[in-house]
Amino acid sequence: MSVANYNLLLSLLQQRLQRFSFRKPIQPETRLAVTLIFLAQGCNFYVLAWSFKLGVSTVRKIIYETCDAIWDELHGVYLSTPNSHELRDIASKFYVKTGMPNCLGAIDGKHIRITSPRNSGSLYYNYKKTFSIVLMAVSDANYVFTYVDVGALGSQNDGGIFARSAFGKKLLNGTLEVPSDTNLPGTTSSFPYYYVGDSAFPLKQNLMRPYPGRHLPEDKDKFNLALSRARVHIENAFGILANRWRVLHTTIHACPKNADKIVLATVVLHNFLMLQNDRNYCTL
Repeated sequence: MSVANYNLLLSLLQQRLQRFSFRKPIQPETRLAVTLIFLAQGCNFYVLAWSFKLGVSTVRKIIYETCDAIWDELHGVYLSTPNSHELRDIASKFYVKTGMPNCLGAIDGKHIRITSPRNSGSLYYNYKKTFSIVLMAVSDANYVFTYVDVGALGSQNDGGIFARSAFGKKLLNGTLEVPSDTNLPGTTSSFPYYYVGDSAFPLKQNLMRPYPGRHLPEDKDKFNLALSRARVHIENAFGILANRWRVLHTTIHACPKNADKIVLATVVLHNFLMLQNDRNYCTL
């Protein structure tokens, strides 16, 4: 993160992080620094407590409060729902980059490892044989997240999680705001705008999935390849997110509610830095 973007982030959160006390309160700069180091490195709470000469419980409280502040103050600007004009712009960028017309975004889920919650049984136990919550997200052609849903149980599959999410419900019942149908490039064939997903997602009016099976005819195989070029954007977005905020590469030692706060903070910080074109964060 560049110094300019750190200062901008601090200015956006300054009022929310300010504390007043009879004793000397911990300054907003320190609160933000502790949280960013935790998110970027996945440090143990004890390591941060020793480094900043703070109590372990104080560090834990600072991180959860700052993650809350980051989400509350930034998501309205940096993770707002795209309007029709912005969706058309996303579709044109996908077409230029991948050759897939009318594509509004790529959707997929990512498992975030957590410690097993108390008395949860196998609810959070996933197919990778770890305990996790699921981040369901949509990415545009520039690896910026446009929709996110966090907190689903790790034992559920992507299709089921998608169907239960607010975004998925709107998309499946046809109430999600999408641009009206338009002609495919170079033709007079009208076609709807759509999101792309893998074979775990259903085929719907505004949701595209690949042809199933192997040894497909050449035209279907060619279509699957083009769809894969578009769908890989969500995989790349998850890759950038997890490699910059390395707490997502670790097992998060927190209850699911607090793990949700951590994940949401990393997502909105990712969008903040991508939209600020911070080349220290994501190089060309």
